[in-house]
Formats: sequence, C-alpha cells, structure tokens
Amino acid sequence: MRESFVAVFSNPWIKRLLSVAGYVVAAVAVITAVDWYRASDIEQQVPEQSANVLTLQGDRVDIIGASQQQPVLLYFWATWCPYCKVVSPMVDSVAADNKVLSVAFSSGTDAEVTQFITEHGYQFDTVNDQTGVLAKRWGVTVTPTLLVIRQGKVVSVTTGLTSSMGMRARLELAR
Repeated sequence: MRESFVAVFSNPWIKRLLSVAGYVVAAVAVITAVDWYRASDIEQQVPEQSANVLTLQGDRVDIIGASQQQPVLLYFWATWCPYCKVVSPMVDSVAADNKVLSVAFSSGTDAEVTQFITEHGYQFDTVNDQTGVLAKRWGVTVTPTLLVIRQGKVVSVTTGLTSSMGMRARLELAR
C-alpha cells in the first residue's frame, strides 16, 4: 500500500500538478491578504456626501437607495491605469445585467473621460472624479478598486485584477 502511495507521488505529472496547486493556493492567499489590508482604508458605510452623484450621462444616482433593492458594484478606475484596461471591459459585461456605477478619478475633464468611454465602447454609468475627492472620501488609493455595496454598506472590496466571474460571484454573495 505504501509503495503504491509513494509511486503515485513520484509520478512527474502528479508532482507538477501539486506544484501548480501550491502556487495557486499561495497566490490566492496573497491576493486575499492584500485585499483585506487595503479594505481597512475603505469606508464601510456609503459616505453621505458621496451617496448622491451625477453621472457623465446626466443621471443622478443614489447609491444608498440603489443598494436597497440589489447590490451595487462601485468601480473606481482611471484612464491612465494599465490594469483598468483589462478590468474595464469585464466590468462593462457585468453592467449588462447588474447595477454598476463607475468612478473615473484623476482622469481629466468630463469631455476627456466621455471621449475615452466612447472610444472603448463602455456602457457603464460613470462619475468623473476629476480632482479625486470622491476616491479620497471612500478611502480608495489604488486602481482598480471594486466595491460591492448592499443596503448602504460595503460588503466586499477588491483591488487590482479580477475577473467578471469574480465580480458576479461577489454580487451574488451579496444578494
């Protein structure tokens, strides 16, 4: 019995699989720890002065009110952020069937941000935080940062790269 057990774990493919699994577990642990650390700076309640915002599309959004019916994905990004170029298209796909509000901070004038959104074909609602005041109120210091808000409270914080499946899972867990 012991010999067959040793033989299985001596197989080069099994060794490689275990090695990859170890790296995946380590990466997930590091990502989770970084998100947990960065989440400590994020406001856990929707800041009152940031609860009612005007989008570039001309719509007024009440984040607290919207989060009463369903979770809201609040996406802080920037036109100059290399990771946002990967995450933004995924956020756009999530916005097709979920409530998503994006905040473009320190990315230029309304016209510049609107042009950027149009060029990339993004459909998500966007607030232009030209001076970074909204990001500061929320405690956001890195892009991209994704918050899931449910009933006026932040229930999930993710920074850096993530997948549309990960965003959908976080929104579903908040339901």
